[in-house]
This record gives sequence, structure tokens and C-alpha cells, in this order.
Amino acid sequence: MDDNDQISSTHRIRGSIPNIPSRTRWDRLWSPFWAIPAAGVTAALVLGLLLPAWERGLDENTLSFVFQGGPDAAREVLGTIASSTISVTGLIFSITLVVLQLVSSQFSPRMLSGFLRNRIVQATLAMFLGTFVFSLTVIRYVWSEDEEITSFVPRASVSLAFLLVLSCLGFFLAFIRLITASMRVANAISDIGEETLDLAKRLYPVRTDDAGPVQGPGWSPRPGDPRIALSARTHGSLVWINYKKLVRWAREHDAVITVDRAVGDFVVTGQPLLRVWWDGELEDSDLTTIYSACELRTERELHQDVAFGLRQLVDIADRALSPGINDPATAAQSIQELHRIFRYLVTVVEPSPYIADEDGHVRVVHRPQNISAMLDEVVREIHFYGSESAIVPRLLQEMVEDLTSAASDTMIPAVENAALILRGEGTEDVAKR
Repeated sequence: MDDNDQISSTHRIRGSIPNIPSRTRWDRLWSPFWAIPAAGVTAALVLGLLLPAWERGLDENTLSFVFQGGPDAAREVLGTIASSTISVTGLIFSITLVVLQLVSSQFSPRMLSGFLRNRIVQATLAMFLGTFVFSLTVIRYVWSEDEEITSFVPRASVSLAFLLVLSCLGFFLAFIRLITASMRVANAISDIGEETLDLAKRLYPVRTDDAGPVQGPGWSPRPGDPRIALSARTHGSLVWINYKKLVRWAREHDAVITVDRAVGDFVVTGQPLLRVWWDGELEDSDLTTIYSACELRTERELHQDVAFGLRQLVDIADRALSPGINDPATAAQSIQELHRIFRYLVTVVEPSPYIADEDGHVRVVHRPQNISAMLDEVVREIHFYGSESAIVPRLLQEMVEDLTSAASDTMIPAVENAALILRGEGTEDVAKR
């Protein structure tokens, strides 16, 4: 069990490391879309080379229960398997492109990464490509000068190729089921909402009676304190902060690290990213450790970014309300899912920006995503695009009224400001954003 899972909500409020699933090198290895298909092809190639070689040393009667055909039959079976699997692979690739285009045009381009990360899509391509490569590799070992005198048929390999075809059929059915489900907007919205709510429950603990108003240890620099500013070495959105690594380094060097950007912010090369409050000199190994704790990518991810999940739902609502699509029912579903997420968020305590080590000394100062700002942005944007709709203003009003009854004392001002936005009296004019 992760150490963070053993930390109570009260302690997390008071400044310990946020309860975020760790991202290991193993996770990064399998995160690209091509990783699992490439592994499947490699495994099939190795198996296709080793299994026939192993069969060559066996007695012919040892594998009497497997494929019993001759060399010509084996070539025909393997050739048919290879041609059919590569044909279906092209079909799968075409279907995937069509679905990606549909998701991008009808829902939101930011949903593409979630579809491409789906393991069923990756495993289906891996299975079909692996079966194709395995069949072509095994067919090289089928030979005969005279079938009655000298011939060799890798019977177990041919039988395994047939079993792989059956597995391909199973994965193809699962792929078709995934595709049909992904094309239903209700399922897509529900999946995004469920993943966002699960992440919110990890990042934002529910207020408890024993938590109290204290936010734990605090820290502020004094005039003249030595500090080293670290700028971004590349550009992209800040998608991941390894708080454990930063706290560990800061504790070992008796330093404090301040993170100048929140998760989800876009950072330009050379823009301030971190500051190290320390009177020492950073060596190359120190810089490598600190920079590796902050991951920048060209596209945001939901792994640590609650606002990105909300952004996807808002994008779906905005696009549904556009004159080109004009689908208020989809916008209504997005609002209902946002309502479900915010009904939890308005009951929680926003975590302290100060993260302390085991001894209670602040080691990292970060910028948690602000729930009030997220609620303001969501209500303001959907109200702006849906003010002329017959159902969107009513749904937003019902959501805000329900949030008012459920919100904790610290969240009441944010909900009240959302109500002002719906009445056109918000603190900020959307046209100036």
C-alpha cells in the first residue's frame, strides 16, 4: 500500500504529501499508444523463432494431439491466417481513425488522448499484429523435399496460430463493443465525469469535524534569504509534479522548494518554474533530480489535473451549444455531470499549499488548483454560450441552488459568486476574459 493511502484526510489537510498515484518508469514505458502493439509484435517474433526450433528436436509422436496436416496444408493455414489478420488490422485502424475524427468534431479534441490510452484498443492491435508476425515467421520453417521422405511441419506452432486467431476474434468483439460505447455521448460524458470525480476524491479530502480551521504548518521567505530560480527548459502544460521527490531532496539539503506554476498551467521555455530557497550551490545531479520531478507535455492529462476533466466537459457543452451542432440535450448531460462533480468539491477542504516532511518542517510550497476558480470558470463559460438556450440557464440555476445547500462554509462565497454570474452580476465580465 502506498504511504499516502495510510494518511488520514485530516493529516493531508495539514500539509502532507498529496495523495496522488505515483508515476513510475514502468508506467511511462507503457503509456505511449504504440508500446503494447510493439511489445506484442516483438513477443510474436521471438516465439515464432523459438517454438519451431524447439519442435524440431522432438519426436514426431510427441505432439500427436496438435495439427496433423502436411507441409502444404500448414502453409495454406498459416498463409490464410496471415492475410486475414493483416486485412482486419487495416479495418481496425480505419475504424479507429473514424472514431477519433468523430470524437474530435462532435465532442472535444481533448478526449482523443483518453481513447488512445484505452488498453482494449492497444491490446487488439497488439493481438492482430502479433498473430500476423507469428504466422509469417512460422511459415519459414515449413519445408519439404518429398513429403513422404523428408519434410518438417511445426505442428504445435500451427496449432498455436489457430488459437491466436480465436483470441483475435475475442479482442475484435471487445473492440467493437468499445467503439459502439465510445460513440454514445452519454457514455463518453459519464466516463470523463467518473474519472474526474475519482481524482477529486484523492486530491481533496472531505471536511471532518476534527480537522478544524488550521491548515497546518506555514512558511514564508524572509528578506534577503538566498534562492535559486529555475526556469523551464521546454514548453508545455505542467501535467505532473512528483511531490515525494521534491520533499525528499529538500529535506536532505535542508531547503525549501516553491513551485511557481499550478498543475495544468502552460509554461513557456525560460519562464520561471521553480525556486530553491537554499544557501548552497546546485550541482548537475541536483538539477536533474529537481527538474525530473516536474513533467511538461504538449497536452494536458487527467492524472493529476482535476481542472482538465472539467475542461473536457465544458468543451462538450460549448460545442453542443454551437449553431453548427445545436444539441442542447448533450449540453444538459454535461451540466448534470459537472453538477455531480461540484457537489462533492463544494463539501471539501482545499489542501494547504505547504507540504511538510515527517518532522513537520515545510519543504515544498505549491499551488493547488482552486475550486472557487474552477466553479467560476465553468459557470461563466457555459452561461455565456448557453444564455439563449431554453434549458441551459435553468439547469445552471438548479445546480447552483443545490450547491448552495450542500456547500461548506468556506465554499459558500464561491457558490454565491456563481449565482451572481447567472444573474449577470458576476465579479468578472466574460467578454473581457
